[in-house]
Amino acid sequence: MSIRGVILAGGKGTRMGELTRVTNKHLLPVGAWPMVYHPLKKLTGAGVQEVLLVSGTEHMGDFVELLGSGRDHNCRLTYRVQDEAGGIAQALGLAEHFCMGSRSLVLLGDNIFRDPLVPLLEKANTRPDWAWIGLKQVPDPGRYGVAELKGDQVVGIEEKPENPKSDFAVVGIYIYPPDVFGLIKTLKPSRRNELEITDVNNHYINQGRMGCFRLDGYWTDAGTLDSLDYSNELVRKEPPRF
Repeated sequence: MSIRGVILAGGKGTRMGELTRVTNKHLLPVGAWPMVYHPLKKLTGAGVQEVLLVSGTEHMGDFVELLGSGRDHNCRLTYRVQDEAGGIAQALGLAEHFCMGSRSLVLLGDNIFRDPLVPLLEKANTRPDWAWIGLKQVPDPGRYGVAELKGDQVVGIEEKPENPKSDFAVVGIYIYPPDVFGLIKTLKPSRRNELEITDVNNHYINQGRMGCFRLDGYWTDAGTLDSLDYSNELVRKEPPRF
């Protein structure tokens, strides 16, 4: 089954203060490149040549000017506008026609990590009808969605739990089979009035169709001033592998 890449680069970046007053946070520098280059290079490094980028209305033109058709990045880029913030699952739903009949490899645009995607894809290819999520062992799991594990099997995910059942955070790397888009259409908005990706993942867990892969190298999101500084420090000391 073929696979297509999806980069979710929406959001207003309000936690970044003045840095995102006139630009999208995914265009800020992490190391020698704009942040959005990191997920794009991860995808193309894994051989994914068809990539969709989803962002908001304000700065879509900046992404198109920066990345163009994707020719200079050895891929073919398609763009979709997310008119208003509605959650990760809602943004992924915009990729339905782009991913028709294919699996989707979804990366959050502000996740910076060391590991290449090829080994993760090889593992996911053993069960192409499953969903797969990336996990990273962290010292402060209560800040994230946390995976409950039995051996190598994910049996539940809790959002920002007071008493985490493991120290493995769910990171912004997801692989879904084609039926994910029908599932997204059945979701109800959460208390935040968003369609939550955790609801998608728990559906596959309940069906016994959820796999996971653990990242060995560093991982962080670059969505705050502190984590943006940390991301730059990480990639300077140890460049990511694509």
